[in-house]
Parts: sequence; C-alpha cells; structure tokens
Amino acid sequence: MSSTTGESIPVGTGHITCDLHSSTVVFSKLSSSYPLKLLSPRVAYVMSYGGGLVGGDCMQLVVEVGKECKLLLLSQGSTKVFKTRAGNRASTRFRTSSSQPTPGSLSLQAVTTQSMEVTIGPDSALFLLPDPVTCFRSASYTQVQTFHLAGSASIVLLDWVTSGRRSMDEDWDFLRYYSVNEVFVEGRRVARDVLLLDNSSYDTQTASESCLSNPTTRSPPRTLKDRLAPYSCYAMLLLYGPQTHGVVTDLQAKYSTISIFKRATPERFLWSLTPVDDGKGTVVRAAGVDTEDVKNWFKEVLRGLEAVVGINEYRKAFL
Repeated sequence: MSSTTGESIPVGTGHITCDLHSSTVVFSKLSSSYPLKLLSPRVAYVMSYGGGLVGGDCMQLVVEVGKECKLLLLSQGSTKVFKTRAGNRASTRFRTSSSQPTPGSLSLQAVTTQSMEVTIGPDSALFLLPDPVTCFRSASYTQVQTFHLAGSASIVLLDWVTSGRRSMDEDWDFLRYYSVNEVFVEGRRVARDVLLLDNSSYDTQTASESCLSNPTTRSPPRTLKDRLAPYSCYAMLLLYGPQTHGVVTDLQAKYSTISIFKRATPERFLWSLTPVDDGKGTVVRAAGVDTEDVKNWFKEVLRGLEAVVGINEYRKAFL
C-alpha cells in the first residue's frame, strides 16, 4: 500500500483503490481526512471520528476496485448520526471559499451528508456490508451511493436503517433520512433505489379523505413511527453479477416456499425478492421488529459468500 503521508486531501474525503499484484490484492491507495477514517486489516473499514457524525459533517469517498479484485467494505458498528445543532462545524468550515455564508449554506450545514462513488473493474466484485445507519433524535442525514460496474463485475450492496436509540425512547424520531443507490453496468443504469423518511410530512391522503367526509374534523398528522410501526429496521439488499449467483439461487429457492395469507397481527420479520434487469440482478427488501432479527437473517442467507470472500473475512461482516 502506497503511503499518502503529506498528500493534500480535501476535508471529509477519502479514496480507496485496490489492485491485483501477482495473486494478491493490495491497496494501492488508501487516504482519508476528518471526519472520514479508513482502516484496512485485510478488509476495508469505513469509520468516523468520535463515534459518529454530527450535523454538517460531509464525507465523500471514492472507491476503485481493479481488475479481478475482490473488496469487502465494512463499518465498525452502526453509522451513528447525531442530532442537528446550530453552529459551524470543523468539517464544514473550510468547505467553501466564501467568507460570508448564505442562508442556503447555513441550512446545508445542518444536514449530515455522505456520498460514495464506486468503480468495479472486469471480473471484480465489491461486497458492501456495513452496519445499519442509526439516526438520533432530530438528526438529518443524506446518503448518495453510485456504482459503475464492468460487464463481468459483481456487487453485493446492503443498505439499511434503524429507528434510532430505542433504549432512549427514540423511535423514528429523527428529522429526515434520505438514501439513494444507483447501479450502472457498462454505463447503463440497471437499478435505482430511493428511500425518503421525513418526519415533517404525513399521510396527506388520509387527512384529505377525512376532511372530505367530515369537514369539521381532521385526522392528526401521522408520524414516521405511526407509519413504520411495528418495525424498527428496514433494509435493501442488491445482488448483481456472476459472483452472486450461488447466493441468489439459494434466496430464490427459499422465497418459493413462502405462502401468502392474511394474518391478524404483523409478522416479526418480513422479506421480499424482486428480479431486476431481466433477472441479471436481484433486490431483497426486509423489515424486522428488532434489528437483531434482520441482522441474523442476512448473516444466514448470505453465508454462501464465505466461498467467495473467505470464511474468516465473512465472519467480520455481521458481528
């Protein structure tokens, strides 16, 4: 791995490049700056200083997976997003050259943002299996991740969010969560997944219908907790490419055994499977009453990846 000491790195940015040398995958570049932190003990870990991200933090990560490489990208613990606070954060202070902030820039400083731009070369694979995002009360978080795959490349992408710190009576109490994932193969977009959870909005259809039926009454706004209950964790898993075929086959067999029928009470855990790009890719969606239920389920159904990334490496993904 080449040294990046002395290299000028913009605030909140990082860069990972892995290449194949002989039969060994090495990190030819691994650089980052506050509040982003990268570690690479055989696999790459995306971390942050201070145990989490605060309002105004902005992280931009570039990942390049070279030809015939496999990269397992993890996080150490959930990505914690702390509540939005007024003030000028160190991570945003030097982001723009303007000395006089505008009203728009002040509002942007309150939002925690994270972006990832990934390129995956021929016959290569990225396994992005972080812990879930956990937004604290009053937090606002935006995440945009874009993946560019060669025709023979593969990807396993897990993106999930929890309701917050339930031990602190925080249950979907954050202000806003916005996540976008786009996957391109040879320049052609094959998947785009967007999740917006906004506590400032509510079910306007329900309210308007109630108003029409009885103009003197109106249903109270429905919070995120009302709309997302009883589940405390929602997840999206995308699998694409030849190195995911074994896992996808197992998932399809498992899904074919599911019976659909009406229940008096919600299940503790739900999941669905949808083919994308004419069956070349697969999207799995899951929801659970407890985050541990979701984590344990993914740990089991993705166990086939042990044969691809290695048993010891896979065990680090769902601790």
